[in-house]
Formats: sequence, structure tokens, C-alpha cells
Amino acid sequence: MFSSTCRNGKSRGLSSPGTPRSGEVRRPLGVGEVDPAAVARERAPDIAKERIVTASDAATTDQDRTTHRKPEPVPGPLAGDPALIGVPTFVVGSIALGMTLVGFVPPEAVGAPVAIILAATGTGQLVAALWAAAIGQSAVASIFGTFSGFWLSYGLLVLGLTHGWFGVPDGSATATQALFLTSWAVTVALLALATLRLPAAYTILFALIAAALVLVLVATVQDSAQLKAVGGFVVFTFAALGCYLFLHVMSAATGGRGLPLGKPVLSS
Repeated sequence: MFSSTCRNGKSRGLSSPGTPRSGEVRRPLGVGEVDPAAVARERAPDIAKERIVTASDAATTDQDRTTHRKPEPVPGPLAGDPALIGVPTFVVGSIALGMTLVGFVPPEAVGAPVAIILAATGTGQLVAALWAAAIGQSAVASIFGTFSGFWLSYGLLVLGLTHGWFGVPDGSATATQALFLTSWAVTVALLALATLRLPAAYTILFALIAAALVLVLVATVQDSAQLKAVGGFVVFTFAALGCYLFLHVMSAATGGRGLPLGKPVLSS
């Protein structure tokens, strides 16, 4: 089946290009002519090498695409939104602190909110910070980690001053509280500036916290119960905003739409 019959009855098989068939006389090459068969034989190794290199390059490209492919998120126990723990524990501590500042408990009972602040708020902020860090949300981890330090250090300050743990004389208690409030007012104000690219609700929240710290600082230095109460109402204000943020994250976590949070102050 791989042969053809000539007119003279002779059969000829398939031949490679440039090879003279049986019974044919090869014409001598003229001046300047190139033998196609010789050219094909000379290029055969180069063509084979090009095919090998092309196949190798294709394999390398496929391997690179597989290696540098963006990993798909793997669902696990750490997936989710750390704010589901961080925000409500922040709210409960803020409410307890605000009630203390407005005089719901006597001034001597300054340690009244410490149980909530240490066991719920400080611990909850720390858990949320670790959760956020574990899933790569560095900005969220920074925020919750910062407030974990604030609430835990506040609880230690109250316990330390009332029990004399830190060796602070009674005459230096006011200056110690002023040192604490000043340090945290500056830090939270810096945090507010750092969140200008986040939705406006977060920036307003941190600005209110910084304002409350400044008011309580002035009230502590001047020993003013009225200013301390004003600071308490500011605390209630940012606690209410925290409630709004909690409804936002819970709505999103349960399949609903999040609540409006406002446009960022800085868009780029």
C-alpha cells in the first residue's frame, strides 16, 4: 500500500526529499545551485535540538506557573473575622469604665470595673490580636494588640495603686495616673492618624478615645469630678459606636450586608 505504479509498470516506494527515485537520473547541479538534500541533512540536528529546547522551555514554564501559583485559601479554625471577639469585649469594658467615670459607683470604688476590664476586655482584645496575626491581618492585629495593652495596663495600674504593688507613694499617685493617661492619649491619637485610609467610623472611634483620655487626664490633674463625668459621657459615645461596629461585623458574618461605615478621610 506504500508504493505507486509508474506508467511503464515499474513500482517505486516512498523516498525522502532530495533522494533520487529508482530509475531516475540525478541532474548535475549548476553553478550557484544548492543541493536541497544536503541542506536538509545539515539542518536535521539543529531542528532536533530546537525541538528539544522548546519542549524543555515549555516544561520549565509550566513548572514555574505551578510553583508561583497563588495558594488558595484553606478553610480552618483560624478563618473568619477577629473583630467578632475584639469589638464586643471592647464595648463591655468601655461601658463599665464609663459608668465608673460618671459616678455610678463611689470614687473609692475605683476598682469596680477591673474584673470586666481584665477578664473580658483585656483578654478578648489579646485573643482577637492573636487571631488576626494568625490569618495575616496585620493592621487588625496592631489595633487589637494596642488596645489589649491599654486595658490590661489600666487594670494593673488600678490594682497596683490601690494595693501598693509598684512602690508609688501616695503623694505621687496623681502624677502616676497622669503619666499613664498622657502616654496612652498620644498612642491612641497616633493610631487615629494611622487609620485615615480605613472607613471613617474607625478614625472617629479612635479620635473619641483619644479625646476621652485627654478629658480624664485634665480631670485627674485638676481633681475635677465634672470633667471626669464629661469624659465618661465621651466613653459612652465611643462605646455606642463600638456597638454599631459590632452589628456591622456580625451582619457580615451571618451572611448579611455590612452597615455603612463612611468614606475614608484619605482615599489613596
